[in-house]
Amino acid sequence: MDMQTKPPRTAAEQAILDSFAKVTGDLPGDAPVTAARDNLLGAVADAGLPTRRVESWHYTDLRNLLRSALGTPTGRAKRVDPLLWGSVVLPMVQGQGSDVSAPEGMKLTRFNELLSSGEAASLLAARGNDDLIGQLNGAFVGDGYSFTVAEDAQIEEIIEIQSVQSGGQAHNRFVAKFGAKSKAMIIERHLGDEDETGLSSSISSLDLADGAEVTWIILQGRGVDDQHLAQLTARLGADATLKVYVINAGGKLVRQELHVDVAGESSHFDLRCVNLLAGDSHTDVTLTLGHTVPNTTSKEIVRNVVLDRARGVFQGQIRVAKEAQKTDAQMACNTLLLSDDGEFAAKPELEIFADDVICGHGATVIDIDHNHLFYLMARGITEKSARGLLVNGFVDELIDELENEDLVTSLETFVEQWLIDHG
Repeated sequence: MDMQTKPPRTAAEQAILDSFAKVTGDLPGDAPVTAARDNLLGAVADAGLPTRRVESWHYTDLRNLLRSALGTPTGRAKRVDPLLWGSVVLPMVQGQGSDVSAPEGMKLTRFNELLSSGEAASLLAARGNDDLIGQLNGAFVGDGYSFTVAEDAQIEEIIEIQSVQSGGQAHNRFVAKFGAKSKAMIIERHLGDEDETGLSSSISSLDLADGAEVTWIILQGRGVDDQHLAQLTARLGADATLKVYVINAGGKLVRQELHVDVAGESSHFDLRCVNLLAGDSHTDVTLTLGHTVPNTTSKEIVRNVVLDRARGVFQGQIRVAKEAQKTDAQMACNTLLLSDDGEFAAKPELEIFADDVICGHGATVIDIDHNHLFYLMARGITEKSARGLLVNGFVDELIDELENEDLVTSLETFVEQWLIDHG
């Protein structure tokens, strides 16, 4: 008889269950939402936190990495200035949103209203048995925003979703629908507190109708000891274009998932990702990308800078369906490994069932080019400054692709400050 016994719950697993028991009565939602929450937490309780045995979590053994789960936020957090003046800020402070006015062409609703009315019940479903982020977020989510951009609307203002947290747990949800031929730029910005340790989860769900053009920027700058679990899902209609920029520059334990379906003919998806890793942090970016119809394209470039004892992971899976002829999908992962104690694992995957496609992937791991370093130092630049210039050039190349010059400058300043702080 083959009998398997479940291992005892870890401190983090037990803390998650205990914290749910404490807050469940205060979470918004009608009976279907409450039932959905109970089912999601039941799945977490039954399976426990994922380990290396779960394929999608092989490089991020959450059972060992997540050491604790905290209660409600206890520290002080407040809104900060937007990345660019003139942006429309959708604030999330300690997991709670605010009633703000939406720009013309956009309808905005607080997510807690959808939970209370029961409209959000169907949105809480997890993606599968290994979707720990979906299960955890669905069980605990208390607020967020849902917004719809009208057909043909061109949103001139940049929308900044600003999630600020200081200690404790916070779980947010953002649901965005973009009408046909609409255009918008969204910044999803996560900030933490260096003096308080926090656990956060965040899920963003995007639906692009035919011809929509969306740029979505994720700027993650959680505190040095924070634990951040995030997920972005997107579906593209015909002739739609989605450009996603991810900059990870904080947190002790970070998992950023992206699940994208390029589901409309002549649609295009771009991912540009910069991981700035230092200390003893662990950052995991996991992408699943599906091409399901003919004549679609995608291009993903991931650049990583690894210092100290930091560890990074990029899992990138491209699936091309049998019907998706003429697919053009390219993926690259480049790592600047600047420490003997640092690590970066790259796991590209291609699953191709069509026979008339162009698909490729590549991965490199390099150190600073000493010829370039010598060239700069020979012109009177100190070694530290020369190294900074070369690292900046390595990652700024991706940021420079953004069309907004002011935003490029702000993001490059953010990266430069990180390099100064950790140089």
